[in-house]
Amino acid sequence: MLDIQFVRENSETVKTGMKQKGEEDLSVVDRVLEVDQTWRDLVVQVDELRAESNTKAKQIGVLKGEGKHEEADRIIRETSKAKEEVKELEKKMQSAKKERDELLLKIPNLPHESVPVGSGEEDNKVVHSWGEPDRSDWRKPHWELAERTGWIDFDRGVKVAGAGFPFYRGDVARLQRTLINFFIDEAVGQGYEELQSPFFVNEDSARGTGQIPDKEDMMYEIARDGFFPIPTAEVPVTNFHRDEILPGQELPLRYVAYTPCWRREAGSHGKDVRGLNRLHQFDKVELVKIVRPEDSYEELESLRRQAEVLLEKLGLPYRTLLMCTGDMGFTQSKKYDLEVWSPGQKRWLEVSSCSNFTDYQARRLMLRYRNDDGKPEIAHTLNGSGLALPRVMAAILEAYQTEEGKVEVPEVLQERMGKKLIAES
Repeated sequence: MLDIQFVRENSETVKTGMKQKGEEDLSVVDRVLEVDQTWRDLVVQVDELRAESNTKAKQIGVLKGEGKHEEADRIIRETSKAKEEVKELEKKMQSAKKERDELLLKIPNLPHESVPVGSGEEDNKVVHSWGEPDRSDWRKPHWELAERTGWIDFDRGVKVAGAGFPFYRGDVARLQRTLINFFIDEAVGQGYEELQSPFFVNEDSARGTGQIPDKEDMMYEIARDGFFPIPTAEVPVTNFHRDEILPGQELPLRYVAYTPCWRREAGSHGKDVRGLNRLHQFDKVELVKIVRPEDSYEELESLRRQAEVLLEKLGLPYRTLLMCTGDMGFTQSKKYDLEVWSPGQKRWLEVSSCSNFTDYQARRLMLRYRNDDGKPEIAHTLNGSGLALPRVMAAILEAYQTEEGKVEVPEVLQERMGKKLIAES
């Protein structure tokens, strides 16, 4: 969430940022400030009553010593009444703070000044590209290969779970496992610590990273146990240091984690969801950073580059988009999307998002570090896909297919796979 002091001093800037992100209800800022003023007025009343009671309490012993017992008893009654008033005011104060904080959760992070202002994907900016997209007419989309070879069984996935839950078989299952290990090993080689995280989180964790209140419709819920199957490893890994004060000399912290991910993808339909393009369960390797505020945008650029290098090593043409304000998301201040070329579908597929959340998540999480003066300060958090598996797999199957219907294994994976070619079994 945003710092309340910042909202107090920059309410119009906050409204402008919200409008740029496509938020329509700007009145939430005014409501936050109204409730905040109520809370501040209550704080003043409580402080004044306490100060008055403390002053009177000091008089009691003096009056008793002077034999003025009736006057001392009167002051005792007054201070007792004041204590009850303080208790009632404190309840109102806590209620106002709770309401203010709940309203703050409805205000998105503000876009960085370098983010292009726009309303949708047409306003995103291509900032980098690599490789030459193959537009050969003979290349088939991956789902046609899968149907013919049985490498990916969508129908049995529907039978067992439902649409969006495919089975991977044989060498393609092995290729997926190889990709996961490749992505993790590359990150570890870049200084990331590997974590194996829970696949389920509680409501506090989902709220801490901004899935609540924003993406409830995207998440599955196990209501009986109060769990959410994770939509991304970002959620458990970023919560790893929730409610902690980290030694400043330990920053930056960099973590890599592989997890399955579950997303309801409410409203998804049409050709864009065919095959592996959009699944309800998929695998992903996630990169998470916890950094000092002054380093976060530089760390975003290195995060983006680390994801790009993976695609280059796989030999997959891609482009990097700087997302505009209206296509960026609720919690991000700046975000890059990496899109790989799908030669069988003749279009770009998103395989990674690299985002800087500044202090937005960390403030919800109470994730702090001690600065050079030894004082606690809110950290900055970042995360990026390194990479998401389904569309990478789709791109490999399409880009490396031969006219004979086989699929070459990318050179960087051949030693790990122990073979150069995937053939129909």
